[in-house]
Amino acid sequence: MTRRLKILVTGASGLVGAEVTARLAAAGHEVTAVVHRQQTLVRNDGTPLDPATVKCLPADVTRPRLGLTEAGYAELAGGIDRIVHCAAITDFGRPEEDYRTVNVDGTAHIVELARAGGAGLVHVGTAYVCGERDGLIRETELDQGQRLANGYEASKLRAETLVHKARADGVRAAVVRPSIVVGDEHTGVVRDYKNIYVILKLTTEGKVRSVPGLYEARLDLVPVDYVADVITRVTERFDEAEGRTFHAAGAPLTLRDFSDVMAEYPSFHVPRFVPPTSFDAQRLPTRERRYYERIVSLYESYFRRRMTFDASHTAALGVRATPADGPDFLRKLINHCLESGYLGAPPAGTGPAADDANGAGR
Repeated sequence: MTRRLKILVTGASGLVGAEVTARLAAAGHEVTAVVHRQQTLVRNDGTPLDPATVKCLPADVTRPRLGLTEAGYAELAGGIDRIVHCAAITDFGRPEEDYRTVNVDGTAHIVELARAGGAGLVHVGTAYVCGERDGLIRETELDQGQRLANGYEASKLRAETLVHKARADGVRAAVVRPSIVVGDEHTGVVRDYKNIYVILKLTTEGKVRSVPGLYEARLDLVPVDYVADVITRVTERFDEAEGRTFHAAGAPLTLRDFSDVMAEYPSFHVPRFVPPTSFDAQRLPTRERRYYERIVSLYESYFRRRMTFDASHTAALGVRATPADGPDFLRKLINHCLESGYLGAPPAGTGPAADDANGAGR
């Protein structure tokens, strides 16, 4: 068994953070969860974490010393072996100040905590610090002069740069970069319908019928349970992981795959992906143009990227493989959205959802 560690998890109430906290506690580690506004820890499947297994610490990563007293901060810094930094704003379209305060300043404060107590830091970033580059994205690469699509990506690049600089100054750190985090690998269950789920809803309901994108572009959807497994493995095997970056990437899925799978569901509208050079938002119907300007435009760069995330370091650490069949995984996600009512109810006895309910493909 892995040595019992004292571990601090930030962002522990988030989708990924709650799963990481649950895994570390179940492995017998002494886990302290930093909580802010949401002080109840709930796993992806809706199960609350047993308060007896996790200590909750009200604190705020955006404030120096996490908002703790000097004595409380010193006690915390001297009593932890690892810090798993999951806290971040991942929504798109937020004010730049929000990203700076939480994603950048928050990371700087956690780096200082790691430095003060000598704890090993596992920083959770994003694979999309690669920006709008195409081709193979290596775990060893960071700032390649890439064009970043939004404030979220820019803030995460700045945050990871802080971690790399601190590492050069003696802070022991490893980085995990998830791609687009979605539901459970086997059930499709997801606690929070955000980001790509919003686009899925708008398009399948026919509210958005034309989207700028390339059919050969790749959406990298990664199951939340796999991401939590990678972070847990890096945390427990930190002596091997220290100094390296690990991509937590998902199953390959092109926009053509995405379109073909949606076409299998009779109740769905299937969006038309228009080459970005030919797309003109001003020609859209008024209602659709408003959805495009308010929501779709925040995500459109993801529908033209043609990248593959190298995961050599992750594989070398012995983490299990992600789903090999991207379209089949997408069906699981969609079926759960139907079963939960997020995308409405499927027609009785038809479509992949009915097949799945009858046990096909299990």
